[in-house]
Amino acid sequence: MASLLNLVSLSPKTFSNTRTTTSSFQPRILQQPSSLSFNNSTVKSQAPDKAPGKDGSSFNQLLGIKGASQETNKWKIRLQLTKPVTWPPLVWGVVCGAAASGNFHWTFEDVAKSILCMLMSGPFLTGYTQTMNDWYDREIDAINEPYRPIPSGAIAENEVITQIWVLLLGGLAVAGTLDIWAGHDFPILFYLAVGGSLLSYIYSAPPLKLKQNGWIGNFALGASYISLPWWAGQALFGTLTPDIIVLTILYSIAGLGIAIVNDFKSIEGDRALGLQSLPVAFGAETAKWICVGAIDITQLSVAGYLLGAGKPYYALALVGLIVPQVIFQFKYFLKDPVKYDVKYQASAQPFLVLGLLVTALATNH
Repeated sequence: MASLLNLVSLSPKTFSNTRTTTSSFQPRILQQPSSLSFNNSTVKSQAPDKAPGKDGSSFNQLLGIKGASQETNKWKIRLQLTKPVTWPPLVWGVVCGAAASGNFHWTFEDVAKSILCMLMSGPFLTGYTQTMNDWYDREIDAINEPYRPIPSGAIAENEVITQIWVLLLGGLAVAGTLDIWAGHDFPILFYLAVGGSLLSYIYSAPPLKLKQNGWIGNFALGASYISLPWWAGQALFGTLTPDIIVLTILYSIAGLGIAIVNDFKSIEGDRALGLQSLPVAFGAETAKWICVGAIDITQLSVAGYLLGAGKPYYALALVGLIVPQVIFQFKYFLKDPVKYDVKYQASAQPFLVLGLLVTALATNH
């Protein structure tokens, strides 16, 4: 759940997207400085020079993606920090988990449970993850995207910290409520939420800051966006089994590839701050092939697993969904991963997430 919980973004992003108490990271958030000061010097936003201004899109602003207009409404800024555009993979992960459980029924109660689980995974815990990530990325954003809400000063730091806590505690409360509603003897959803939230924290925050390492950070993000929400959906309606845990962790390697796509636009800032993202460590040319390789080889491996498990039609369907992804990789991403990142993701990722559902239905318990 990107935190979940990625996921989730972590992953996911998830579900991210693995990530037991919140007390281990509470003090770290509260100990942040009360001014936008980095390395004992205030970062001055270059927003007037680089911001989209009047040409920016208010729709992009609400989704929390680049090309956003400058906004003064505080609630719209709060929504922007949660990056709603990152919620759908987490929501979809819950759908896949529910489908894989074999126990979801189209009753009012099951639909209500699934919607509440989606709210936990998306708006609450992914929103927590994205807000916290922006908080710890404010130095990088001051270089790459100085017009974003935090480095531009559009929202006060204490307001950001408050938002982080409200979303985190709200997500954990919803997870506990779902455990009670589902009649769990062991509060598995609560512990998944805590673990996902912790993973989100160590992904973004020092001293571990997993995102500094391109391999570990992106895999954590992939697990958050793919594995964690799937586990939550399956645990809510059924039993989380070892084969599903292994399969979704394998699928998280594809999530690693998806996460790499987002690293290309931040090469300048990552290099300046010593972050070893894969485009920085290997160069853009090599990194883009690592990216598509992780996405394609993982899905082909899952198709092979389904074929070996006696599910040839599901395996064939998954291969059919991989083909258009490869086409769009050559059409957009491999030509220019910076220029065409949004077009590529909008074109190819729907086929990847449909592949997740095909896999979930094939493993229906």
